[in-house]
Amino acid sequence: MSISQRPGLTVTALDRLLGFAMAATVIAVGLGFCWILGAIVAQGLGQISLAFLLAEPSNAGREGGIAPMLVSTLLILGVCLAIALPLGLGTALLLAEFTITDQRLGRLVRRSLDFLAGVPSIVFGLFGNAFFSQVLGLGFSILSGGLTLACMVLPLLIRTTEEGLRAVPPSYRQGAAALGLSQTTTLFKIILPAAVPGLIAGLVLGMGRALAETAALIFTSGYVDRFPRSLMDSGRALSIHIFDLSMNIPGGDARAAASALVLLTLLLLLNLLAGALAQRWANSS
Repeated sequence: MSISQRPGLTVTALDRLLGFAMAATVIAVGLGFCWILGAIVAQGLGQISLAFLLAEPSNAGREGGIAPMLVSTLLILGVCLAIALPLGLGTALLLAEFTITDQRLGRLVRRSLDFLAGVPSIVFGLFGNAFFSQVLGLGFSILSGGLTLACMVLPLLIRTTEEGLRAVPPSYRQGAAALGLSQTTTLFKIILPAAVPGLIAGLVLGMGRALAETAALIFTSGYVDRFPRSLMDSGRALSIHIFDLSMNIPGGDARAAASALVLLTLLLLLNLLAGALAQRWANSS
């Protein structure tokens, strides 16, 4: 018996119920986000100043600023994206465009990616410490942390980008083939620009997870709160600094809230920059 045939439950009533549930979810999530953001702003806004952004920390982080952590965070994120973006885009193109006739390979790769996406970050941290830091001899360094984060965000980036590519209507490919365009031209001039929303979603989610990561970086990038001299030097990410101030430093809650506010602002700015660059690329293609 279909839903519309069940007594006492019509399609209209079901639509209203689903709409009510969706509205309640949006309100709950919105209120929760506003409460968290309000608490962070209330505690940390008064701590933010130009000196806070440009100075080095002192007195275990209770005084001074977060400049070394900002530099370390951007370097780690840069290494992560430099590795994850080309690998993720290439793999997504392979899965979406070239494995249609090989369903077994496609299913195997997708299941592996779905499994890796659910692996706890602490496991990636242990893997990164064992492989990048010890086997490859990179030690506690920016490079080790960035490579570990690249392994973490790759499954999410690949699957999101693949779904964005598959969402492009088949008529785009058929029209390009009718015009005699090569597969490479079709991919870079038609398919990828049309899949920009999916690419942006994957990039934003990947950057969000990378910037917020703590457990994996403790085992790979290190814990020191000074400026890194190179990619082979250790550096404390901003997320680790927030964790340390809030959990290990008495009287560090206000500075932790200020650091969290800077981290949220940094994530917002990077998301806006990624969206602007992708939109410019789509318009120029």
